[in-house]
Amino acid sequence: MTDAGVLYSGGKDSSLAAIMLGTLYEVELNTFTFDPARPLPSVEAAARSLGFPMKRRVFPRGTLDEAADRVIRDGFPNTAINQVHRIAVESLCNEYEVVADGTRFNDRVPMLTRAEVQSLEGRTGSSYVRPLLGFTRREVDRFADRFLLVRHGETGTIPNGDYETEIREACRIRGIDCGTLFPQNHDQSLVIGRKTAF
Repeated sequence: MTDAGVLYSGGKDSSLAAIMLGTLYEVELNTFTFDPARPLPSVEAAARSLGFPMKRRVFPRGTLDEAADRVIRDGFPNTAINQVHRIAVESLCNEYEVVADGTRFNDRVPMLTRAEVQSLEGRTGSSYVRPLLGFTRREVDRFADRFLLVRHGETGTIPNGDYETEIREACRIRGIDCGTLFPQNHDQSLVIGRKTAF
């Protein structure tokens, strides 16, 4: 079987993508952080509950500052988060034959465009797949309820591996009120177990 590297935050979307791909490939979960010392016990526990190995990846030095600068300059996080996501996907495409994430039908961020995906695959020879892309949030939630035990909370209050947590902190350190830059009541998830009976 071909190895597949799944971008993994510990949330329900990337967990479901990994489960789906696990029927076809040998899956390895990959969680990116800006800070190599950032503890990820909850994400590691989520990975263990799924039964897939996990690797911690660290973004190149300067990526966090560039992302925070972009959020502050734009006044919103979308472009910065998409930029960071492209870096993560491309990094994995240089290592795996198949790379995946948990982006869904309704997602705007992070989301690579069709042209970006075609360029990426042409340059790296890797396949970039999004198993949940055809599913709306309602269906993803239905799948999650069937297969996973999930905890929910607002970004920054739940210890998952989402890019936004560290970008928000970098903006806070600069004295910026994140409430003016990031959407309010942005729900995040963290997988705390996998249901054994379906």
